[in-house]
Amino acid sequence: MSRTAAPARGIFGMTVIALAMMAVLVGLGVWQLQRRTEKHALIAALTERLAAAPVPLPQSSSWKTLSPAHDEFRRVSVTATFAREPDAMVYSSGSAVRPDILGPGTWAFLPARLADGSVVAVNAGFVQNTMQDRAQQDRAVSRLLTGTPVVLTGYLRFPEGAGLLTPREDTGKRLWFVRDPQAMARTLGWGEIAPFYIDLESPVPDSGIPKPGPLDVHLKDDHLQYAITWFGLATAVLAAFGFWLAGQRRARMQPH
Repeated sequence: MSRTAAPARGIFGMTVIALAMMAVLVGLGVWQLQRRTEKHALIAALTERLAAAPVPLPQSSSWKTLSPAHDEFRRVSVTATFAREPDAMVYSSGSAVRPDILGPGTWAFLPARLADGSVVAVNAGFVQNTMQDRAQQDRAVSRLLTGTPVVLTGYLRFPEGAGLLTPREDTGKRLWFVRDPQAMARTLGWGEIAPFYIDLESPVPDSGIPKPGPLDVHLKDDHLQYAITWFGLATAVLAAFGFWLAGQRRARMQPH
């Protein structure tokens, strides 16, 4: 092997490694810019939906065509009667979409029956309750069970999936830790319900409990910062490789 063969192989290998690292880093930066574009489109869509006047809830025959991508946070209005069925509570330490909810408590979920007999789960609002006292929650919900139809205005929402660390529901307290009306319906005997639920905006009970209200969605948008970080790392790799390569050339040019 010649004297120059080994250094040449080393330079070739380092060049491949540097190019691979820069390709990955630049790719991550481009991906974050794409995510930023998508996030801005989502923010614009959600802002438009939240500001729009409520529209009648679609007929039950078309419920299966609704999707989170096209219908999440859409404002709707429907006349319904809260069913005299066991309610469910969903624990919350606060809310990312309700700026007026700051402390721990629960969201009160109830089934509501429409004029055609179909059933929709309704998040009737927040019950501030640090000790998860079921008696306190029952008193709050019982005020809604008047048996009289009422015009409900709110937002279409879709069920959440439980994470690896999500606690299991406490069926004795009818307490859940994730918004999953389908699981509530199966456990509490609500029957077949809509594939979505309604986050109630109004009416507000005279007592103010449960506490419904308007939503205000603020999505985190750090994608440009992340993109700049990835592009900066790619530049650093390029600069480090350039300094290393210059050192190798100087070493080869020195007399032996």
